[in-house]
Amino acid sequence: MASVTLNKINKVFGSTHIIKDLDLEVGDGEFVVFVGPSGCGKSTLLRLIAGLESITEGEMHFARDLVNDLPPRERGVGMVFQSYALYPHMTVYENMAFGLKLAKTDKQSIEQRVMDTARILQLEELLHRKPKELSGGQRQRVAMGRAMAREPRILLFDEPLSNLDASLRVQMRNEIARLHHRLGSTMIYVTHDQVEAMTLADKIVVLRDGRIEQVGSPQTLYQQPATKFVAGFIGSPTMNFMPATLLEGSTEGCRVKTPGLGELGLPQDASGQPRHVELTLGVRPEHLRLAEARDDNRFEIVNVEYLGNEVYVYLEPQAGDTLLIHRSEAPSQWQIGQRVALVPETEHVHLFDADDRALHRARQHAAA
Repeated sequence: MASVTLNKINKVFGSTHIIKDLDLEVGDGEFVVFVGPSGCGKSTLLRLIAGLESITEGEMHFARDLVNDLPPRERGVGMVFQSYALYPHMTVYENMAFGLKLAKTDKQSIEQRVMDTARILQLEELLHRKPKELSGGQRQRVAMGRAMAREPRILLFDEPLSNLDASLRVQMRNEIARLHHRLGSTMIYVTHDQVEAMTLADKIVVLRDGRIEQVGSPQTLYQQPATKFVAGFIGSPTMNFMPATLLEGSTEGCRVKTPGLGELGLPQDASGQPRHVELTLGVRPEHLRLAEARDDNRFEIVNVEYLGNEVYVYLEPQAGDTLLIHRSEAPSQWQIGQRVALVPETEHVHLFDADDRALHRARQHAAA
């Protein structure tokens, strides 16, 4: 196991600057997940850590060791790719032992490591099979076992579950979580699936255009997003956003006016914002309540999605702006065509300034 420290890391391909002055600390034994939209640099960053790409500028340390110029085989990392990349002519045992043989590990140690890894991943009865005889989930476990058998300091995962169907993804998510709990290894995981990020991570790193937008626990990113981008990226369905005009603000709270919602008293410190400035109000679907419509607060229900244990109600403002989403437990009394009022739970409302940065909560609300 080892910590990973990235200091002012840059990666440039030709004239394209992919990773930009990135600083990050991954603690020994942490499970860290990189998320972000396509092209944000998350897979490139993982490949830099693995040594599959060279760093243009900056320093990378594993524990206290500078690894910038170390080749992948000397870094002590194991990598699980999106594709299983198993050798079809080799058995499960031979696939898991292949990297150890290349490293000229003695035969007895190879057998011990492969058998120990197979026991952890419940592959003991499959060691004689070829990849074509395995299910997708079993093949992914073999790919994980091949990386683990080398006993790496750091395990890296590059979207390892994206080729699996929904039920297998859930199963493999649980197996990876149990594996981390059992081994206590440092793990870094790249995914575009925020459910994987929220359920697996000790710490999530949200990337955007080669920079870190926010780092924090799943709970922190969901409940206290630092930017509008993070607020919209983390959470499904996504956070609702509405324009808001600041009427008055102080260190103790503020009042805003939002089309369709009227005037609201909110727990944000808006003392640094000029009056009548345009802000963005954000509220998650579960923090909106529906009520009887009023003339100045009216939305039309345009769709109702029943998902078994919960219901999503889609609402269109009178002005015809972006649809808003209300989430509640099933069953639901609401129907398409009804006109309703929206009542946000103000303690859970977020405000973002003109630069899309979140306004901090006022002092008396900070501990709430």
